[in-house]
This record gives sequence, structure tokens and C-alpha cells, in this order.
Amino acid sequence: MKTDWQPLIAELTAYRAAGLTLPIWWRDDDATRSGPRLRKLGRMSRRTGVPVHIAVVPARLEPSLVRFCAQRPYAIPLVHGYAHENRAPVGQKKSEFGEPHPDSAERAREGLKILRNSFGERLLPIFVPPWNRVAPETVQALPALGFTGLSTFAPRSQRLAAPGLVQINTHLDPIDWHNGGGLIAPETLIAQTVRQLQDRRQGRADPAEPFGLLTHHIVHDSEIWRFAEDFLKHMLDGGALPCDLSRERETLP
Repeated sequence: MKTDWQPLIAELTAYRAAGLTLPIWWRDDDATRSGPRLRKLGRMSRRTGVPVHIAVVPARLEPSLVRFCAQRPYAIPLVHGYAHENRAPVGQKKSEFGEPHPDSAERAREGLKILRNSFGERLLPIFVPPWNRVAPETVQALPALGFTGLSTFAPRSQRLAAPGLVQINTHLDPIDWHNGGGLIAPETLIAQTVRQLQDRRQGRADPAEPFGLLTHHIVHDSEIWRFAEDFLKHMLDGGALPCDLSRERETLP
């Protein structure tokens, strides 16, 4: 079935007519090593011209991923928690940093240290909590640990999550996690994007925050791959500007 992109095209036209710019960024989570799927992700980044910010799990990092990023300037590593293990109480939604554990700050510090030692200056010190959940106490501790950014999911309510910590979230996840995976209906994803762009255009959301596509290359099927690439292409054709946060590390948007 052919995807109807017209609602998105129409909204992007209205967005441009309003004199607004639309930065777009791409975050891919759960990376630990290189392989065919990650290389496919890299080729898609190169084709679209949109850098991919790779959220790396520090405690599970393998050398092949370090080599992958070293050879690809458009692959920017971020800090994806520490071990990507669920530490939530029984019956609660999954999280590694969603509860105020006594050792949360130390685990975040150790994750940053591991990746700095592995990636050097290529690493962008943005904290990406697994499952996009993080306790307020941990957020407040992040700047003193060396982090300059925080990235979760949904439009940010303000630019700074804590003093010295810029929040740059993701906004569209095409995977149907609640039903075992696979692609959410494209018309639903397009409608979600249109609503979020309308919120920006009409002053209900921050238009300066880069619009974030969230992917998980490890679990993509062919439909998810196809939608993600088509989505990026339509956004760019409609005037969105690809965002490389590593080039803006001193003044994150």
C-alpha cells in the first residue's frame, strides 16, 4: 500500500510560509558493536545526508563499534546509560536511571569515562537514558559529571533540563513496541509529525528544538528501514535542515 505523504508535505509548506526553520536530527539507540545492520544504518545516513547520533551502551561496547565511528564522520557517539539493564521496581515501566538509585550518578560517570576513553573527542557528552526515563535527581547531577546534554523522548518543555544541561529530545519513533515490534501505520506516524509541527508553528512547542527521529537499527525490518529513509527524505525536501550536534557542541540548540 502506497504511503500518503501529502499531509506532511502540506504542513511543511505552511511551516516554511510562516518563516520558520526546521532543524532535524537523528538518534539511533542501543548500539554495542558494528555489523551488517549498523553498516546499513551508515549507508542510509550517507544517502540522506543526515548525520546519525549513535547512543552507545558503555558497559557492552565492543571495539568494532569504535572503529565504525572512527571511519565515519557522520556517525556521532552519545552515552546510552551504562549497561542498559532494567533496574525499575517490579511492576514499574522499564528503566535504568528512572529511579533515584544511590549509585546512579556513579554509573553515569563511569559510562561517560568508558566512552571518552574509547572515542576521545568524537564523543558528544549527551546522556541518553535507556527507555528514555531518568530521575530528576540524576538529571541535576549530570552537568557536574561532565555531560552537556540530555536526550529523551517527546517535545521539551524548556531548553535547559538543569543548569548547563541542554535537553534535545527525539519526537518520532516508528516502531510499534506495544505490539511486539514492526512499523506503526505510516499514516499514524505522519499524523503525529504533522501535529507536532503544528504545535511548533502555532506557539505551543519550542520551534528551536531540533525535530528528532528515533530509530533502533538492531530490530528494524524492511518496512521500518523504508519508512525511516522516506521520512527523512520528505522532511529534507520540505525544507528541514540536517543537524550535526557535534558541530554545535559549544552552543547546543
